[in-house]
Amino acid sequence: FPFPYTPYLIQERFMAALYSALEAGRVGIFESPTGTGKSLSLICGALSWLRDFEEKKQQEEARLLALEGSGQEGKKRPTSAEPGRPDSNGTAGEPDWVTAFVQRKEERDMVARLKEEQIRRKKQEDRLEKIRHNVQLKYAAKRKRSEEDETKRLLQLSKEVLSEGAGVDVLEQLDHNEEELILAEYESDEEKKMVSGLEDDDDDLEEEHVTKIYYCSRTHSQLSQFVREVQKSPFGKDTRLVSLGSRQNLCVNEEVRGLGALQLINDRCMEMQKNKHEKKSDEEMEGKKRRVSRTVCPFYSYEQMQFLRDEILVEVKDIEQLVALGRETKACPYYGSRYAIPAAQLVVLPYQMLLHEPTRSAAGIKLKDQVVIIDEAHNLIDTITCIHSVEVSGSQLCCAHSQLLQYMERYRKRLKAKNLMYIKQILYLLERFVAMLGGNVNQNPSCQAVSQTGTVLKSINDFLFQSQIDNINLFKVQRYCEKSLISRKLFGFVERYGGPATAVKTNKDNQKLAGLQNFLLTLQQGSDKAGDPPVEAENDQLRTASPLMQIEGFLSALTNANQDGRVILNRQGTVGQSSLKFLLLNPAVHFAKVVEECRAVIIAGGTMQPVADFREQLLTCAGVDPARVVEFSCGHVIPPENILPIILCSGPSNQQLEFTYETRDLPQMMDETGRILCNLCNVVPGGVVCFFPSYEYEKQVFAHWEKTGLLARLAAKKKIFREPKKANQVDQVLVEYAKCIKRCSQAGGQMTGALLLSVVGGKMSEGINFSDDLGRCVIMVGMPYPNIKSPELQEKMTWLDKTMPRAAGQAPSRVLIENLCMKAVNQSIGRAIRHQKDFASILLLDHRYARPAVFNKLPQWIRERTQVKPAFGSAFAELRKVRTCILCTA
Repeated sequence: FPFPYTPYLIQERFMAALYSALEAGRVGIFESPTGTGKSLSLICGALSWLRDFEEKKQQEEARLLALEGSGQEGKKRPTSAEPGRPDSNGTAGEPDWVTAFVQRKEERDMVARLKEEQIRRKKQEDRLEKIRHNVQLKYAAKRKRSEEDETKRLLQLSKEVLSEGAGVDVLEQLDHNEEELILAEYESDEEKKMVSGLEDDDDDLEEEHVTKIYYCSRTHSQLSQFVREVQKSPFGKDTRLVSLGSRQNLCVNEEVRGLGALQLINDRCMEMQKNKHEKKSDEEMEGKKRRVSRTVCPFYSYEQMQFLRDEILVEVKDIEQLVALGRETKACPYYGSRYAIPAAQLVVLPYQMLLHEPTRSAAGIKLKDQVVIIDEAHNLIDTITCIHSVEVSGSQLCCAHSQLLQYMERYRKRLKAKNLMYIKQILYLLERFVAMLGGNVNQNPSCQAVSQTGTVLKSINDFLFQSQIDNINLFKVQRYCEKSLISRKLFGFVERYGGPATAVKTNKDNQKLAGLQNFLLTLQQGSDKAGDPPVEAENDQLRTASPLMQIEGFLSALTNANQDGRVILNRQGTVGQSSLKFLLLNPAVHFAKVVEECRAVIIAGGTMQPVADFREQLLTCAGVDPARVVEFSCGHVIPPENILPIILCSGPSNQQLEFTYETRDLPQMMDETGRILCNLCNVVPGGVVCFFPSYEYEKQVFAHWEKTGLLARLAAKKKIFREPKKANQVDQVLVEYAKCIKRCSQAGGQMTGALLLSVVGGKMSEGINFSDDLGRCVIMVGMPYPNIKSPELQEKMTWLDKTMPRAAGQAPSRVLIENLCMKAVNQSIGRAIRHQKDFASILLLDHRYARPAVFNKLPQWIRERTQVKPAFGSAFAELRKVRTCILCTA
């Protein structure tokens, strides 16, 4: 394998296992700890396979073309008929001459296709080579763009000069401008009638897709980091790579970006494209009726996007570089990157985009016979569940009903029958949803108290029957919402007439809108009086985005199969605070298509243990043959002496450590935890990170230590930092924590570093590097089991017990709880060791970690070095020994 430096032995093993999994078309679960060069192993292993695969394919093509050239293609495949018997029949009961003719025709067609493909590939390679080496082409393209911009500017000026003398009434202009709020005529059965109007320009997406690798990760920063690794790798110069992202990340039109919410950006972008396609017909009608011109996106230029596509394929670029290039070339990076997909060899994208089928097809991603690598996949099941679960509040339902009713009243005379029919259906659905929460759509949701509070779970069918909407075809309603862009029209309508600051003309039509304004005002005032922060935040959100957008997602979720999900009715306080939530129970139904279509799927991560969840809940349920699944796990590159994992069963005063819900609140348990920390802070240099099961427990322990004086003892050795609940404060705390450790290591003295009190599953348990002095010791207080009383978790457990077989005598629900706990533990303790020369100790404070079922779920590289210590004395002696070794090497 080509590699930028001499690879570790485990990297060679990883690449070999990856290569064979791709070659055999397997579904692989790959685990390689952080700090072992996983990204580079994935790049070099996968792209080596792709290079060899393309070479074999080209050799096969050359062989077929050579056969055709020598006139031997018909001899290549013998027929099943016996020689010398012209009337003998083939396998399908046809004469042999018919079979032979069909075979020869297929071969001729294949050769013709290969020739066409070769010509197209040669043209593309020549074009990219020209762009790569001919700087003059770039300057010519820039000059052409400048000339076009100047021409447009002059045309605009001349139009403005002409319109100045036209004396058009301002009020009349407003009326004409309102045309864009009217829904276009809709025919539900005409599938070809695409409202988005993208068909004409989407021919390019029909270009044949070359064999490629789709690489997915969780965040854009992780993807950018991966692209930078590709740039540094031996494949960085000649790999055609494209980075995909949402419009929120790639849009370069400042007016659209300013909308903020992703759904608004998406809808505004689609509307501007529609305006571009309708511009021609508007110009034809200009003689009959003057219209105010609609906004079209200046970056949506087919020619410029083709130029951008070629620039993307010429050189590896991350999202930031792509956006900068889009601004420079005045071309849309969102669509330019989409046009580059067919010819790309490596497509880098967030995994939400790949796992959600409508988003996947909208982006032009075709998975047939391709390779998918999902990195950072430790929470893949949760991600699929979250993508396809959706929640709507009573406030959103009432607000959407009021907005839509006002919209229908205002434009009733302008709307066609089909539009009115669907709007009435949506209004009825909203009315019934609010009724299920115990409310009435015609009253302020913040003032309607709910009589029966609590949480109720229902199957999809039961919910549809009880809400009396089982007679409505939700598939058709969903398709109508998508094609008509009704939420976008409604948002434009509310934007214009819904705000109290907006000046509205005082004619009869506009007076009808007073109800909408009053309703929105009472919504706002009602939440202010209540003084409940969550509701205020929710209403802020309502004012920035149409609630119908969120409700469309809920309607879509209700089209899932009955057994795969549940509807949760959460009735709390008022109707406005209550909510309806769709919970997906079976993530495999949405993963099955990915696994079926792809040639190979690789699920990779730094900490994948325990992997039973992936095998059972995701792959087996998706119908994957167990023989197709391959698992690979490698150790760490650090020497064995660089890590000291200890399971501690009791504290300094021989108090057994068992942090169950019943015992963890006892004063003696909190005191014992404090004593352990005091002893550790005396011998561990630099930073100590202590993970608690929840924010509530951390707060409780901190208050107890403050009261008993233990906190002051701790603070004498380490400055204490606490994980903030607000995400925007995390970076500040980490910077201060790092500064304190650095200051203490340089100054010496009594203060030896810092202690960070953190939370499992919080902001610092994933994605944060506590490398070197930032994390010389990681402590896990108790076992962070999930809240078993959660209705969602209880429903998931019930569903698993009904659908999954028992594993090693354990109920699937029990296995789930243990796996969720250990996944969280493994993520947290993996924060300490981040590179080859790093070292740290890991303390698991609970005797239950020593149980075989739990112990075996630790990552292999930690498990094989873990010591179980029944008493604190021997554990403390090991830690002192490590400190002595560190001081000696220093």
